[in-house]
Amino acid sequence: MHGSLGNREEHEGVDRSQETCLFVKTLYLRVTDSFSDSMHNPPPSDGALRHGSIQKQPQETAVFIILKQEGERTMKKWIGILMAVAMMTALCACGTEQPATETASAGDENGADTAILVVSFGTSYNESRDLTIGAIEKAIAAAYPQYEVRRAFTSQIIIDKLKERDGLEIDNVDEALTRAAADGIRNLIVQPTHLMNGFEYTDLKEALDEYSDQFDQIVLGEPLLTSDEDFEAVITAITDASSSNDDGNTALVFMGHGTEAESNAVYTALQEKLSADGFGNYYIGTVEADPTVEDVVAAIQDKGYTRVVLQPLMIVAGDHANNDMAGDEDDSWKNVFKSNGYEVECVLEGLGQNEAVQQIFVDHVAAAIAQLKSITHD
Repeated sequence: MHGSLGNREEHEGVDRSQETCLFVKTLYLRVTDSFSDSMHNPPPSDGALRHGSIQKQPQETAVFIILKQEGERTMKKWIGILMAVAMMTALCACGTEQPATETASAGDENGADTAILVVSFGTSYNESRDLTIGAIEKAIAAAYPQYEVRRAFTSQIIIDKLKERDGLEIDNVDEALTRAAADGIRNLIVQPTHLMNGFEYTDLKEALDEYSDQFDQIVLGEPLLTSDEDFEAVITAITDASSSNDDGNTALVFMGHGTEAESNAVYTALQEKLSADGFGNYYIGTVEADPTVEDVVAAIQDKGYTRVVLQPLMIVAGDHANNDMAGDEDDSWKNVFKSNGYEVECVLEGLGQNEAVQQIFVDHVAAAIAQLKSITHD
């Protein structure tokens, strides 16, 4: 109950503990400073202290007396005094950062030599990168503060462009792995921000295999759309985020990248699950594979829609979203739907901006950490 005696006593106890800790820390600093001074200047005489030519508080006077008395003893004695005071400081349960440190230690046995490497294709659109890839990385770092979170991109073209245009240096996968090994990382959790298990994911697996002898363990997390639970979580994420446009007159169309790999089937699977879940006005298409934009136009015809909202089914709203989807060229998706008589709105937000999508990646990291710990304990 607010304002109860128990709460007041608890707060007063905390205050007293903090005051004690503050005194010990202050004394420690004074001893340290005095020790440093004593190495260069002799301590003041008792007479100087008595006559007040150097104004000191009682605690400081005690320190100087100790300095004078101990001045002829060995350095080992001084080190012992300083270590004792440091231990007293550490034992004071104060400071706002202590609970976080305890949580980190309790949650990880190898935090000092374990890191999370977040691997993304990358984008040269700086704002979208911060809002998507950056947001995913921050969500992972917030969930696992005991681990260092690092970044790597797979697109060398984007890496080179960012370095030349912005002076921004980002590691590719090989550089990131080499750097991690050189930094003494022994256990590496690699979490890709890929949508599916396609060519990019396969290439990443192969790169990690080449560096397996440089780490104790490397664990690769799953891409976004892997399990049935992932599909349902993504459906919930995108339908909740776009619910304001779900007015019965609007077709909500998501543009994916598409791939020649067998994993392109995830787009059809996502479309089928959306329909099964009752989201019949949600449509999935791809830029470079099937279903095409023409397939989507055919699917929405004769459904009574007057408006189309376009949004990328990609982690970032980069070149494909800004040009292939929302560009002014005749063959952009925006103009294709306009030419078919629809009012069109483009939403330039990557999936990485969606907090629910970020959480899916956090969950995948959790699974990878669990796998790492099971391997470590076996």
